[in-house]
Amino acid sequence: MRQDRIDGGTRRAVFSPVDNRARVDTVVRRLGDAIELGLLADGEQLPGESELAGQLGVSTVTLREALMALRQQGLLITRRGRGGGSFVALPELPAEERLRTRLRGWSTEELRDLGDHWAALSGAAARLAARLAAQRTEPEDLIQLRRTADELIQAQDAAACCRLYGRFHVELAAAAQSARLTREQLTLQGEVGALLCLVLAEDSCREEVADRQRGLISAVQDGDHATAGTLAERCVREPVARLVAVRLAL
Repeated sequence: MRQDRIDGGTRRAVFSPVDNRARVDTVVRRLGDAIELGLLADGEQLPGESELAGQLGVSTVTLREALMALRQQGLLITRRGRGGGSFVALPELPAEERLRTRLRGWSTEELRDLGDHWAALSGAAARLAARLAAQRTEPEDLIQLRRTADELIQAQDAAACCRLYGRFHVELAAAAQSARLTREQLTLQGEVGALLCLVLAEDSCREEVADRQRGLISAVQDGDHATAGTLAERCVREPVARLVAVRLAL
């Protein structure tokens, strides 16, 4: 998995203002989801407290409490002295048995409903990105998506597959230049993303998803919004259907 920084719309969404009614847990969820997806690179230094609080639209007191919670979760480390600050610590995803235990907390109906919601969001992002392609989305905006799709097919472990899969959908929303869709994708990844480790480790599933992603990128670049939307939805529905099958087998 690459360790360079994620730039562009995805990064702007991570550091965009949170809801002005938000408490500490909202900031924790926003930054925690971004770290677990690898949108903030392992070892990357966060902006200083004053700057970061300003970007997120929260007080420095709220930010400090959120950073403390992230340190307690093992997602950040703090270094003192010159060159110090808060640094990302990329976590290991839960082991398979722990994931299966977590999956038991979901009913098949809940999983299918979540899959429908997720597919609708990704489909909408893909169609919007394709419509924008001829207007203001330059081909360079899709380089990051293509790179993530290529890395998925080469990933060697379930944790990397899961992060790359989730990152692709966040980057797709960013390519649509929709901060709201990007934040929704971040929220979904935190809610259910890790569970897909149970199916994305299978070569057949990973190859199917990667093929769909490559076709999706081509459709977006060509401005074919109908095909792009359909492929984006299938990129979600097929892995979620496999996850439902795993749940039924538990």
